[in-house]
Amino acid sequence: MDIDLLKTFVEVVKTRHFGRAAENLYITQSAVSFRIRQLEQSLGVNLFIRQRNNIQLTAPGERLLPHAKMILTGMQRAKVDVALANTMHKQISLSGTPNIWDAFLQFGINHIVSAMPGVSLVAEIKAQQESTRLLLERTLDLAVLFDPPKVDELIVKSIRDLAIIPVSTFDSTTKEDFFDRQYVYVDWGTAFSLWHAKHFNGATPPYFRTSTGRIALDLILQCGGSAFVPEVLALEQIENGQLYHIEEVESNSREIFIAYHKDNEQIEQIETIVGLLGTLSQ
Repeated sequence: MDIDLLKTFVEVVKTRHFGRAAENLYITQSAVSFRIRQLEQSLGVNLFIRQRNNIQLTAPGERLLPHAKMILTGMQRAKVDVALANTMHKQISLSGTPNIWDAFLQFGINHIVSAMPGVSLVAEIKAQQESTRLLLERTLDLAVLFDPPKVDELIVKSIRDLAIIPVSTFDSTTKEDFFDRQYVYVDWGTAFSLWHAKHFNGATPPYFRTSTGRIALDLILQCGGSAFVPEVLALEQIENGQLYHIEEVESNSREIFIAYHKDNEQIEQIETIVGLLGTLSQ
């Protein structure tokens, strides 16, 4: 199957628009339409329901999408592997959610690169579910996660706890008004959500929600407010007086896990990375 047909299919799915897909692929809109027709003819199915300004996937299109993404990811990795062959480098792909990157991985990548000069590292931001799927498909080597996948084929190890503390830009904030002063809720995963609901049920609803601690931190620094953020991210602002650790409000911590396939051929390099990340200072 022509790889360009799959690229075009995935781009149309992403943009839901033939014209925008054409712009992103640097081809004409008629070329996009022609490629999609070719793909549909080769598969013997309709992949899209075409309505004015409303392009939707058919059931066969939905079934094709994960396979198309897997093929494209595999092809990209194959190209990199072949390019690296002459230098005898090994390639390790690693992913983490935005929160994992902000609060943990950004501080560890330089240690991995310095300690493993013979390894070409591919580092990406991916959602938990996508990371688990890619690990099982063998197109991802390592995933750093808050909520460990419960899958027999994967090895999952706890590598550390991340301190999540209540902070505010208002020095007079107390336990009673922490949630009433422009509180920003950060989604730190399933375990945090359950803990938050148990301890703070009935509090004033947050005026802003986000899945990323960095967004919450930047917002309250600019507009004022309170949030639960990683201690490592807030430490500098606490020390210079921009933020206050509200010690009356209970803190939390999130366990960080690393997952990889038990049959991965690069297990030695993977375990080295696991050890490096596990020894990072808090």
